Amino acid sequence: MTTWIVVITLAVLVIALLAIGGWAIQTANRLDRLHVRYDLSWQALDGALARRAVVARAVAVDAYGGGPQGKRLAALADAAERAPRSAREAAENELSAALAMVDPASLPVALVSELADAEARVLLARRFHNDAVRDTLALRERPAVRMLRLGGTAALPTYFEIAERAETTPAVSRRVSARVVLLDETGAVLLLGGSDPAIADTAEGAAPRWWFTVGGAVQQGETLQEAAAREVAEETGLRVDADQMIGPVWRRDAVIEFNGSVIRSQEMFFVHRTQRFEPSPDGRTGLERSYIHGYRWCDETMISELVASGEAVYPVQLGELLAEANELANELANAVADARGGVPRRQLQSIR
Repeated sequence: MTTWIVVITLAVLVIALLAIGGWAIQTANRLDRLHVRYDLSWQALDGALARRAVVARAVAVDAYGGGPQGKRLAALADAAERAPRSAREAAENELSAALAMVDPASLPVALVSELADAEARVLLARRFHNDAVRDTLALRERPAVRMLRLGGTAALPTYFEIAERAETTPAVSRRVSARVVLLDETGAVLLLGGSDPAIADTAEGAAPRWWFTVGGAVQQGETLQEAAAREVAEETGLRVDADQMIGPVWRRDAVIEFNGSVIRSQEMFFVHRTQRFEPSPDGRTGLERSYIHGYRWCDETMISELVASGEAVYPVQLGELLAEANELANELANAVADARGGVPRRQLQSIR
């Protein structure tokens, strides 16, 4: 009887090992195909961006002639073409911003059409590339895949996030925003999770998600501090006096593609510390309800983990700047306790 038990146990183990091995081989092959797709999608995106740079140089000549603006646009196109992968997003965003400032009326109709076609190709190639990144990461991040190291030594694929004009070449709007690094008693920051309401989820997967700090556009007649306090109340339900906001301490200039528009945004960041709480969506606008899907309190390590897993966090430098934000909050707490007034004003720092 004991012998039969041993035989049956060994048979079960062999069958289990064969099943695991078969699954692992199948998954490894699928990962290999996904990585090939990712590589090909990057090549297609790189080609679309290169073509846009060529068109941008032609636009520089027709729109500005030999003037300084034309030379700057041509230089930005050259820089975008030569930029390494790590700096490509920033270089392409600068080129996007410069192209957005060109008046179509200053260009021949044929060149306007060529520019629109180049922008449309970049738009499609970027979405195809980011779809490949999403699908590859979804499989690479499964616990069993990571435990068995089925992804091998290949680096995790990364999204390519730039703002480009859609086929209809919408006008670039400009806005000033007040954003708040809302800290809890442990030093963690509140991040909201969202997606572009103009990009719907499909059967193949959800629209790209990203994480961002609380904040929004400054309304007419508001100060930056008032806008920051209002946005905190609207998006989280927390009521804060405007004069309790520390800052602005950072400034971020960005070109953002959102809800079918291209926005040139100047973001001014404030710092505020509170006890950890559960944000309420009750005060959010209809638009905010459509694109904010969740929240989480994150320390520097958690932010790094989000980025490593392929999720975008804005501002990009938030993780490395979190210690500075906490230092500012501590300075204010100490100043209030000592009845010394507010935190000494610091020079506004430009961030990404």
